[in-house]
Amino acid sequence: MMPKTPSILILGTRGIPASHGGFETFAEKLALFLAGRGWKVGVYCQEEVERVDQRVRSETWRGIELIHIQVASKGPRATLEFDWQCVRDAARRSAVCLVLGYNGALFLIWLRLMQRKIITNMDGIEWRRPKWGIAARTWFWLNEWIAAWTSHRLVADHPRIADHLSTRRPRKAIATIPYGGDPVTSAPEAPVRALGLEPGKYLVSIARIEPDNNILPIVEAFCRAKRDVKLVVLGTLLDENPYHVAIRKAANETVVLPGAIYDQPTVKALRYHARAYLHGHTVGGTNPSLVEALAAGNMVIAHDNPYNRWVAGAAAIYFTDTDSCSDRMQQAIDDDELVRTCGQAARARAQEAFRWDDVLLAYEKEAYRLLGVTNTEAMAIDDTSPGTA
Repeated sequence: MMPKTPSILILGTRGIPASHGGFETFAEKLALFLAGRGWKVGVYCQEEVERVDQRVRSETWRGIELIHIQVASKGPRATLEFDWQCVRDAARRSAVCLVLGYNGALFLIWLRLMQRKIITNMDGIEWRRPKWGIAARTWFWLNEWIAAWTSHRLVADHPRIADHLSTRRPRKAIATIPYGGDPVTSAPEAPVRALGLEPGKYLVSIARIEPDNNILPIVEAFCRAKRDVKLVVLGTLLDENPYHVAIRKAANETVVLPGAIYDQPTVKALRYHARAYLHGHTVGGTNPSLVEALAAGNMVIAHDNPYNRWVAGAAAIYFTDTDSCSDRMQQAIDDDELVRTCGQAARARAQEAFRWDDVLLAYEKEAYRLLGVTNTEAMAIDDTSPGTA
């Protein structure tokens, strides 16, 4: 039976308005979407302070309750403290709980004991990332299992992630819902030129600077030959991180390292005016940055693995090592027709599989399912809810 005012809480991100990454962007889009369709929406936001003087406070932003949680810790401990305090607060409220990621899934046991309905987006297979030591991998592995069995519904953002989760829970408990991307059909040149770049004369990588994203091999591959274009690598580079130091040493004068850029108009312009987008990710499911590249009509040069193959399809040419990466870069630089064809395939793939409206409606359907709303009722809601086109 349809609840009078359906309610949902979003946990697991640093908060909104989005300024950090893919999960925050998704949380903002879903919160605004559901609020526009009559839902009561709350989003937990992390507030790091020197001393906790008001653990929980709320404010309203565009019809959404922003639930600020103060934490006085730093680093991973702050994240765990935040997750626990979010769960404690959510357990006192009557709402479906959408949890993004499973890194603090141990605390979901409390939500389940308090009879709250839980949907968990299981993100990637975190414990497989090579950057983690044995203790961190063990923690992630255990929490993956805990999330799988404490959540009522699991969301996989990629068919391969769904296959993996089916080793934890029956298929009937798993929904496959990818990430979405906003089409980018134009962008000003000024943000690109401000970085000393010429539209169409650079390749771009937008990713966390980590070994499993192959950033160092990408830089090394680009610098192997004299190119007529530049390489732009967006992402934070720290002087105390050996991997980051190695990237700086490998880069020559044609590699631009502007650091992390969170200004979305600038990032969109960098994608739109790039000759090709480089994607070296090897672990995970449907990566937001790759989807956004497709939505911008980018030709993609991607690491060859089942995750990237499913997402990018014919929009990409693929590499397996530094040598093949160097070859694919030169191919993208030399072949105008290939760039055009891949760009068309990118937009087609984005429209086919990664439309935000489809993604957000799928999440709403999952939330209604936990509230006991039937498919027929949900379809009727789709036709009559505020904000429906």
